[in-house]
Amino acid sequence: MDSVFSKVDRAPEDPILGVTVAYNNDPSPAKINLGVGAYRTEEGKPLVLDVVRRAEQQLVNDPSRVKEYIPIVGLADFNKLSAKLILGGDSPAIQESRVATIQCLSGTGSLRVGAEFLKKHYHQSVIYIPKPTWGNHPKVFNLAGLSVEYYRYYDPATRGLDFQGLLEDLGGAPSGAIVLLHACAHNPTGVDPTSEQWEQIRQLMRSKSLLPFFDSAYQGFASGSLDTDAHSVRTFVADGGECLIAQSYAKNMGLYGERVGALSIVCKSADVASKVESQVKLVVRPMYSSPPIHGASIVATILKSSEMYNDWTIELKGMADRIISMRKQLFEALQAKGTPGDWSHIIKQIGMFTFTGLNKEQVAFMTKEFHIYMTSDGRISMAGLSSKTVPHLVDAIHAAVTRVG
Repeated sequence: MDSVFSKVDRAPEDPILGVTVAYNNDPSPAKINLGVGAYRTEEGKPLVLDVVRRAEQQLVNDPSRVKEYIPIVGLADFNKLSAKLILGGDSPAIQESRVATIQCLSGTGSLRVGAEFLKKHYHQSVIYIPKPTWGNHPKVFNLAGLSVEYYRYYDPATRGLDFQGLLEDLGGAPSGAIVLLHACAHNPTGVDPTSEQWEQIRQLMRSKSLLPFFDSAYQGFASGSLDTDAHSVRTFVADGGECLIAQSYAKNMGLYGERVGALSIVCKSADVASKVESQVKLVVRPMYSSPPIHGASIVATILKSSEMYNDWTIELKGMADRIISMRKQLFEALQAKGTPGDWSHIIKQIGMFTFTGLNKEQVAFMTKEFHIYMTSDGRISMAGLSSKTVPHLVDAIHAAVTRVG
């Protein structure tokens, strides 16, 4: 008998997750997975931070902890500490209670909840996102009912920022449009604006009443400093204007599978913030009712304790430093091999990913001949590299550049 779902087509594999599937199916001992957006140690293993293990132990050992539902907006401590982490301890917006913060399901969930809220309560339904951007961004915003437009961001010729194009496109956006901004460590390019460029972006956006929606997935993970990586967000909040911020603890605390994040909406007054929060609750309630308790409790435990917080910043800087050192090793090895082209963008870019500039054919060649797995746009995860695997990658890049057009 035919299934009522027999007309359902097989969906295409997610291009990023598909890389890992192909990697897992490859029996070669030389294979390297540079597609995964998660930190790996020098030995290629996932890392659970010591401070996270300690926090979990503390939670497990506390007999007063129960598994009751938490409020729709999440754990109060977690929300308060998350806003403080991204906006700064001395933020006037926090002191004046102008920030509505809601615990969400990591960065993706925070973006989706924010997008659904905007669709319902904001006068503009167009959002401008950078070209290129994380593959999930357009899907999240489209499904929430926003219409997606792109602004120029990456310049393949310089493998850097197309700043002129960015200013022109945002300058041409309709007044009040929403603009998605990567707070730091732009994914997939690793190209960020300078402080001066951020200031120009801020001035342009405020002059046109464009609404900033920050995606902060890498605070502390890009430069190794939590404050440096929050600079762009704080610049916009300092002018008293409004904005939205999606935060994720996947990368900077290694809590990928715990799905811990927060959505903060910075408003003009405490009264507005309280009304906004009441409406965001109405987005969350029919979607997943209330968020999970465990991951947020880990984060709150660490952020509440000055000793644990300090230990976390040291481990976080350790992760960021390893990635920065991989960039240096890869760049120097390509130079030493005399691989044609300018590879300085590898050390200029920041964060987990490097946009290599390799084309689809070169990527396919590297996978087939060298068992190196990465997304077809040439993005590699620096966290998937180690001192041991750099030489193999350099051989593959060299062969691809010299043998494939």
